[in-house]
Amino acid sequence: MLCLTLPASVPVLALDPVETSVAEAVDGATARYTEVLERAVNINSGSMNFPGVRKVGDLFAEEFEALGFTTEWVDGAAFNRAGHLVARRGTRGPKVLLIGHLDTVFASDSPFQRFEVVDEHHTAGPGIADMKGGNVVMLLALSALAEAGLLDDLQLTAVLTGDEELRGRPLDVANAALVDAARWADVALGFENGDNDPHTVATARRGSTSWRLEVTGKPAHSSQVFREDIGDGAAFELARILTAWREALRAEENLTFNPGVLVAGTDVSLDATSGRGDVFGKSNVIARSALVNGGIRAVSPEQLRRAQEVMHKVAADNSPHSSAVLTFSEGYPPMPSTEGNRQLLALYSTVSEELGYGPVTPVDPRRAGAADISFAAGYVEQAIDGLGLLGSGGHTVDEMADMRLLPQQAKRAAILLRRLAQQ
Repeated sequence: MLCLTLPASVPVLALDPVETSVAEAVDGATARYTEVLERAVNINSGSMNFPGVRKVGDLFAEEFEALGFTTEWVDGAAFNRAGHLVARRGTRGPKVLLIGHLDTVFASDSPFQRFEVVDEHHTAGPGIADMKGGNVVMLLALSALAEAGLLDDLQLTAVLTGDEELRGRPLDVANAALVDAARWADVALGFENGDNDPHTVATARRGSTSWRLEVTGKPAHSSQVFREDIGDGAAFELARILTAWREALRAEENLTFNPGVLVAGTDVSLDATSGRGDVFGKSNVIARSALVNGGIRAVSPEQLRRAQEVMHKVAADNSPHSSAVLTFSEGYPPMPSTEGNRQLLALYSTVSEELGYGPVTPVDPRRAGAADISFAAGYVEQAIDGLGLLGSGGHTVDEMADMRLLPQQAKRAAILLRRLAQQ
């Protein structure tokens, strides 16, 4: 369980009267939006439960429309997912993209299906933190700005994707609505739960790219392995390549790569999507084939390119009588830390301190995985993520949210938006 030390009553330190009214509006609407969160959590929206994802989208669309947004459902048939919710409002002021997602990792047959009150401060449920709670933080913040008459000072587009947990393909089609909104926007705010620490947000996120290595060796009786005219076989060549990658890249800060599943033998197959493989071989036969599927995470496009160059070079320098083919698949791009992102964090941290919640610092990229904002950050001047409802146990049946943080996160987001409008 997430254990936080929060002040019994949070003093407002340096807000102007308008911002004070925004914070009070958040407190006044928290109970209502807690009910919205419960309704959303009680709708199963595993990524492949298309009707469920759409139903959650419809629920949130009603909430956006009540705040004066126009909404659109982007059908996901072209990328084999339910689709995305897009909500738009405003014609003046800075252009801000708000990012959330509708789907969860919990399928329709998961035993974890319902909102549950755990104790005075904690609730449990599928997607309650990741990230139906983040969507509700977004809406609660917007409702407070609306009550204060401030929404007309912003141009807002909210994109709530239906495939964050299991990306649709092709990626350019699946991401079109999000990328189009990012090209339009000046600023992107992600309402994921980050590393579930209210004292950090993400100014950088590592990308996630899949790779596949196919190795071929010369089959023969195992007693002849290592002969100059036979070679080491596919299994040893695979091991050599993986070891050389590890030695060459292990010291690179914020870079990780992992061989997730591998097979080696006489006849092998390995499905890149399901991760299931078949293998036939004998202990007295040198392996003819080896396959491995893995992933690589880098904090910047430059770091990813450098690592890929090293991996290709090692894989191409083969032992005698062996060969290897390395391929990379398109995935989540890195979101590098930029000066604009750091400036946006500084503004957010100031807001947090003036609310009495203390400073906010960048999360270690090793503690924050790829997310929707990764596809948007490269198109905007400023971007941060991790503004959502925080908790613990994400992607497990122990997922919980700390409900004390619902009004806190909404106040931070609302006043950040107000100050962006003032700029």
